[in-house]
Amino acid sequence: MSELLNIALPKGRLGEKSYAQFDKIGYSCPEVLENNRKLIFENDDLGVRYFWVKPSDVGKYVERGAADIGVVGKDILLEYRPDVYELFDLGMGKCRMVVAGFAGSNKITKRALRVATSFPNIARDYYSKQSREIDIIKLSGSVEIAPLLKMADVIVDIVETGTTLKENNLEALEDIVEISARLIANKVSFKFKNKKIDEIISKLKSGV
Repeated sequence: MSELLNIALPKGRLGEKSYAQFDKIGYSCPEVLENNRKLIFENDDLGVRYFWVKPSDVGKYVERGAADIGVVGKDILLEYRPDVYELFDLGMGKCRMVVAGFAGSNKITKRALRVATSFPNIARDYYSKQSREIDIIKLSGSVEIAPLLKMADVIVDIVETGTTLKENNLEALEDIVEISARLIANKVSFKFKNKKIDEIISKLKSGV
């Protein structure tokens, strides 16, 4: 039996779409789609092992070598900065990282701009390039509520359709970066399992 290629998939809709892409190019593991609580799935005949992990942890599993390759949002790469190779833009899960708030709320200059976000590193990088003084308020979710309660002036967050912003009388004020799903690889695995990884990249590029 050949050595298995370990593939980390993010739990949720993006992971399901990612698996569908691997399935489409010939790396199927039907057990992945079964209604069970298993987290690891193997197809010895094809030499692949899939496992589900929290989206923000995919980079860690790949960096540490538990996974040879993985699928992760560009936002996670920018925020957590795992030491991995970014191989290929899968073109899925497209959205934007933006500064959002009430109209004109990003124009405050008399004091540090209060920024609520789940992505403090992305926010700091963005504003440091503008030499803008900010006060980061780290939140784990539902950051849209922070401006409504006057806890923050603006938020830095992912926007897909903009519906949540509109329903809370907020709007996208500045675009920071386009986000999509990326295929990443462990640096050692990319060297020693290069043939199989290259084969997957080639098939994904022709199939996407």
